[in-house]
Amino acid sequence: MKNFKFSLAWQILIALILGIVVGAVLHNQPEIKDSIVNNVLTPLGKIFISLIKMIVIPIVFSTLILGIAGVGSTKSLGRLGFKTILYFEIITTIAILVGLVAANIFHPGSGIDMSQLVQTDISQYKHTTEEVQSQSHGIIQTILSLIPTNIISSMAHGEMLPVIFFAVLFGIGLSSLPATTKDPLLNVFHAVSETMFRVTHIIMKYAPVGVFGLIAVTVANFGFASLIPLGKLVVLVYGAILFFALVVLGLTAKMFSINIFTLFKILKDELILAYSTASSETVLPRIMQKMEAYGAPKAISSFVIPTGYSFNLDGSTLYQSIAAIFIAQLYGIEMSISQQVILVVTLMITSKGIAGVPGVSFVVLLATLGSVGIPVEGLAFIAGVDRIMDMARTALNVVGNALAVLVISKWEKQYDYEKAAAYEATFK
Repeated sequence: MKNFKFSLAWQILIALILGIVVGAVLHNQPEIKDSIVNNVLTPLGKIFISLIKMIVIPIVFSTLILGIAGVGSTKSLGRLGFKTILYFEIITTIAILVGLVAANIFHPGSGIDMSQLVQTDISQYKHTTEEVQSQSHGIIQTILSLIPTNIISSMAHGEMLPVIFFAVLFGIGLSSLPATTKDPLLNVFHAVSETMFRVTHIIMKYAPVGVFGLIAVTVANFGFASLIPLGKLVVLVYGAILFFALVVLGLTAKMFSINIFTLFKILKDELILAYSTASSETVLPRIMQKMEAYGAPKAISSFVIPTGYSFNLDGSTLYQSIAAIFIAQLYGIEMSISQQVILVVTLMITSKGIAGVPGVSFVVLLATLGSVGIPVEGLAFIAGVDRIMDMARTALNVVGNALAVLVISKWEKQYDYEKAAAYEATFK
């Protein structure tokens, strides 16, 4: 017990448990619930999420410029970009297929009495979907959206892909300058990067409070009774996510001589935090820092991780395919193989085309279901338990993006084995 440390992971776990208890109590006290949720608990969670959003863009921008300027070669950058997108597409397609197979084998939507289900308002997602569809988000539109017309505006709105695009170009331009001009600016970005990571450590001290507020609000609003009719769906989503993490990502890791369980151990704090907050963004700075310490070069970690937050959401794509089949089964709709192939292709395109949209999983489903003849109204039945499933898929997104950095680093033959071994030793 002398060596026991009250680590961030323990603090977050305790906050998670306390949040569940407080939320459960408030759920049964409707006369005081709204006041406490709106005036106390919701602000606690929003403060933490806002603090994280505040630091993400400066960290990504400064570290990516440092990494790209260090590489210098546009040929190397092109190869890195191609390998990254190829890897993302392969893994997310496998995630969609795993979800489809799981839903077809276990039939989570069969035999459910729809009269026992509670419908949740999904009008906010419908409005977002209409906006997205009106903007014609195809592949060409996605490419065009990468180019910022005003980089300051893109930063202010947290638009990650345009910021990445600008930072890459800026880094290439900076690398071509003579050392006397380049080095002072590189020192500035290095100072910004290091300072923002220090700020991250300060913000993480507030993480348990934020987790407490976020989870308490969720439990207070929905309680546990809403889980019972949809228990089979929730269990299947968790089981499929666990299978994907251990088998699919585990085998992928093994192909590149990476121990997936060692990666879990290194990411334990981040996984607990991402699961508790249902937000991948909360751990982005720490994952970048840890993967660099684990042997990935700055150029790769600073490019792959932020890009992965838009294009490599393994948990989200897996969930979307399960949810689509679940709703079809709920309405007694038999989907043919050809319809399911169309569903796979549509999810592959749609989930990439609207990356970064709030409530992206629901928006993708709303934009996709109609194309294969599934009633979009069915989403209202699962909206109430979406948060509990969102927590699990967020944790998988984190593992998937962390592993992607290591895979691309090894694929590019830039992985630092000695640095990785030394870092691993600190977790034993």
